[in-house]
Amino acid sequence: MQEYIVYMGAKPAGDFSASAIHTNMLEQVFGSGRASSSLVRSYKRSFNGFVAKLTEDEMQQMKGAHGRVVSVFPSEKKQLHTTRSWDFVGFPRQVKRTSFESDIIIGVLDGGIWPESDSFDDKGFGPPPRKWKGTCQGFSNFTCNNWGLVNMASLMGFGLGTARGGVPSARIAVYKICWSDGCDDADILAAFDDAIADGVDIISYSLGNPPSRDYFKDTAAIGAFHAMKNGILTSTSAGNDGPRLVSVVNVAPWSLSVAASTIDRKFLTEVQLGISINAFEPNGMYPLIYGGDARILEEVLEGTHPGAVGTVIVDGLRLPKDSSNIYPLPASRLSAGDGKRIAYYISSTSNPTASILKSIEVKDTLAPYVPSFSSRGPNNITHDLLKPDLTAPGVHILAAWSPISPISQMSGDNRVAQYNILSGTSMACPHATGAAAYIKSFHPTWSPAAIKSALMTTATPMSARKNPEAEFAYGAGNIDPVRAVHPGLVYDADEIDFVNFLCGEGYSIQTLRKVTGDHSVCSKATNGAVWDLNYPSFALSIPYKESIARTFKRSVTNVGLPVSTYKATVIGAPKGLKINVKPNILSFTSIGQKLSFVLKVEGRIVKDMVSASLVWDDGLHKVRSPIIVYAVQ
Repeated sequence: MQEYIVYMGAKPAGDFSASAIHTNMLEQVFGSGRASSSLVRSYKRSFNGFVAKLTEDEMQQMKGAHGRVVSVFPSEKKQLHTTRSWDFVGFPRQVKRTSFESDIIIGVLDGGIWPESDSFDDKGFGPPPRKWKGTCQGFSNFTCNNWGLVNMASLMGFGLGTARGGVPSARIAVYKICWSDGCDDADILAAFDDAIADGVDIISYSLGNPPSRDYFKDTAAIGAFHAMKNGILTSTSAGNDGPRLVSVVNVAPWSLSVAASTIDRKFLTEVQLGISINAFEPNGMYPLIYGGDARILEEVLEGTHPGAVGTVIVDGLRLPKDSSNIYPLPASRLSAGDGKRIAYYISSTSNPTASILKSIEVKDTLAPYVPSFSSRGPNNITHDLLKPDLTAPGVHILAAWSPISPISQMSGDNRVAQYNILSGTSMACPHATGAAAYIKSFHPTWSPAAIKSALMTTATPMSARKNPEAEFAYGAGNIDPVRAVHPGLVYDADEIDFVNFLCGEGYSIQTLRKVTGDHSVCSKATNGAVWDLNYPSFALSIPYKESIARTFKRSVTNVGLPVSTYKATVIGAPKGLKINVKPNILSFTSIGQKLSFVLKVEGRIVKDMVSASLVWDDGLHKVRSPIIVYAVQ
C-alpha cells in the first residue's frame, strides 16, 4: 500500500467540506470501513485534492471512477538542489529601492531555516502586511520575515563580507517540506496550498526529481499553475544532473526555471592544484597511497578511517574546476590529468608523500559560466519550449547554516558554523527569486509572466564558447536585476494563454475545466500551438536534415516610455537559416499598449543545434530573446 495524490483541480466555489467530500470518494472505492483511515490529508485552501493510502488496484479505481479527478500519482520523494554573488550580477547594496519592498512576502519551500541565525533577525520590522493570512508555528519570539544584512559573515574566513538578501526588507514565509530522507510530494503540494492562501507574492522552490512527462502529475507544476492563477510567480531550480542533456526539471511554462552560474570567486588548494574548501591548518608531510588499492576510499571520505589525515580525489569525468566540496578532513579534488601525474609519482617513488595546504580564495576570470552540475535542456515534456529560462549565481554561495549540522554534512566531522559555502541550482533559484521580488516591489500589479519576461529579456548574454550546450545550459542568460526593473517591453501571458497552450498539448476540455474551475474550451480557434505561446524565447525542434518553415506569433506590451519606437534586429543568424521579423518596427503611443509581430524561421541547420537572438531596441532599452533550433532523431 502506498500514498497517492488525487489531484482534482480548482477548489469549488464557496464553502465546502473537503474532508467529507474526499472521504465519500474513498468510500465509493472500498466502502466506509477503511475510508477515514486511508485519507491522509486534504488540499482545500487554494486547490482541491487529497492524499490517500491505496493499493495499485484501488488507485486504478480512483483514477477511473470519478469524473472529478484530474490525475492520480504516487507521492514520491524529491531532493533539494542544493555575498559576493549579488555584487557580481551588478546588484549593489546601495541600489534604488521602494517603500513597498517591506510588503513583499516570499514563500520559501525547502528544508526550513535556523530562525536564530543573524540572517533572520527581524530588528526594525513592524508586523507583517495586512494581506498576510498565515501563522508562525513551532518557535517563539520569531516572526516570518527577513532582515537579510549580516556584516563580517564567513565560513571560517572564507567568503568574508556582508551576507545579504537581494530584497533585504522583504518578508519570508518558510514552509518546511524536506527532512533528512527527502521531500514528499504530499508535503510539497500542501505547502503550495498554504502559501497561495497565506498571501505570498513570490514562491521559491529549490528541489525536484527526474523530469515528469505530464504537467498534472508533477506537484511543482500543479502548485505553480494555481500560484499563477493567483498572480504569484514560482521560481524553481533547474536541477543538478548536468551536464547531461534533457536533464532539466521544473519545466512548466508558467514557472521560472533557474540554472546555476559561477561568480568571480573560487577556492583552490595550492600545490596539488585541486579544488575543495579546507579550513584546516597544514601540519607536515604524510605518506601518499593509492586509494584504489587501499579499499578504504569511502571511509576516508567520511573521515572514519583511523589512519587517514587527508585525501586526494581524482575526478575522471569532467574537469572539476567549477564547484567546490567540503570534506571532513583535508582534501584536494583533481582533474584526471593531474591524477595521472600523481599516480606516476606514487609508482615511481619509494616513499611518496603529500601535503595539502589550506585553501585560498582566488578570482575566477572566466565567470560567469554554467557549472557542469547544472541540468541542461532540452525540455522533455514540450520540446519547443526552451528550458532552463535563465541562470543565476549558484556556485560558492555563502548561506546561513544550522549550527547543529556539520559543515561537510558527513559523519565524523565535528566542525559547525553559522554560515556555509554551498553550490547547486538550489542556491541559484533564491537569487532569481530575490530578483523577481525586487521587480515586484517596483511593479506590484505586474503578472507573473511579465516579471519573468523582464528577467529573461534583460539577462546578460552568456558565451557558447564557455558552455558547449549554449542555451540548453543558460537559457536567456545571467540575471541582471537592476536592468530588469525597466525592461521596456514585456511578453505578457495570463491563465487563458496557458490553457490554450495546454489545449494544443493535447489536454482534454474535461481535464482543463477541472484544473481551472471554469468553462474552458478547446477548439480549433483556441488550440494554441507552443510556437504561439507568448513566451520570451523561441525554440524549435526538427527531424535531422529536414527543411524548416516555422512561424512564431508574439505580442509585446509597452512598459517603458509612453511614446517609443522599437526596431527589431536578429543577431547571429546561423548559416543556412533565414530569420525574418514582421513588422520589424513597432511604434507605441501609450504605456500598456500591446502590439503583435511574427518571427519566421526558414532553411536548414548544418549542426545539431544553432542559435541566434532577437533584439527590440528603442535606443534606451534592448529587449533580447534567444532563438534556438535543434535536430532530433
